[in-house]
Amino acid sequence: MAAPKKKKKTIAKKKSPITKVSSQTKNSQPITPFLMFNANLEEVTKFYSGIFKQSKVLSANPMQAEFILNGQKFSAYNGGPEFKFSWGVSFMIHVETQKEVDHYWNALSAGGKELMCGWVEDKFGMVWQITPNILLELISHKDPIKREKATQAMLKMRKIDIATLKEAIRN
Repeated sequence: MAAPKKKKKTIAKKKSPITKVSSQTKNSQPITPFLMFNANLEEVTKFYSGIFKQSKVLSANPMQAEFILNGQKFSAYNGGPEFKFSWGVSFMIHVETQKEVDHYWNALSAGGKELMCGWVEDKFGMVWQITPNILLELISHKDPIKREKATQAMLKMRKIDIATLKEAIRN
């Protein structure tokens, strides 16, 4: 006589509380900034694509646009005068050299405003931070004295000066 067959245990799969959304294309960003300007978006995309070397205008007309700046995709709409940008949301441009700081600072501040600590408001009201990587390293330095000296030097600057930052931590 044959031995009785053992019953297989079935383990119920728990449903994940996270719902997967499959509407994105394979290479898209999971989050795309959507910007509401009070400006002709053909002018906006021309301005930004002239500043960022790695840029591409995907589509643009006076009312809406999609564009890529240094690998970051943006969608935009001309929403009218009730939409204004603020310091509450800004875009940080990471750079290595003073030449890059100068390039972005000069281009983005043209027709806009120079702000403190490496921040600039462009002619459309968008706020940018032109941030050398050395600044981030120095203001988070493990040595609290160097960290404080770098922070105090930065707080006195509008456009970040890399040489001045380095000099500040030597003294």
